[in-house]
Amino acid sequence: MHVALGGTFDPVHDGHLALFERAFELGDVTVGLTSDELAPKTRHVDRYVRSFEDRKQDLVDELEPLAAKHDREFTVRQLDEPTGIATEPQFDALIVSPETRDGGERINEIRRERGHEPLDIEVVDHVTAADGDRISSTRIVRGEIDRHGNVTPDREGRGPERPAEDTS
Repeated sequence: MHVALGGTFDPVHDGHLALFERAFELGDVTVGLTSDELAPKTRHVDRYVRSFEDRKQDLVDELEPLAAKHDREFTVRQLDEPTGIATEPQFDALIVSPETRDGGERINEIRRERGHEPLDIEVVDHVTAADGDRISSTRIVRGEIDRHGNVTPDREGRGPERPAEDTS
């Protein structure tokens, strides 16, 4: 089985790891990673998103041990549009979170229009942080929690602009 999923993954957190784990349980995985142009358009909050290359490297570092654990292959590809790679015929399943389920249904509509079989859509529930709310990249970059969902009240978050480089 060939499994697709996509996102911005900035930063990768335990909620993402739950998505990846389920994907590797099902088959070989292709992860669509939003391009530098698409990433800001997919955010619900105005915040700086790290470069595609930086996000891709972090993603590969997280995916390699999971792929090895499940004896699976993976590929990371650039996403230039929200429906991404999953409209391509080679995929059998799509991993989504509860809030992206509708996007998965839209992908299946596009696949049907193109004469492809619909994907099996696997919804993976959110991972809960220590404070009872869900873990999200937005909460992490705001400084509310760390990538594992631990509350971090003394940590500063990331603003909407790229940080100035230290030239000293």
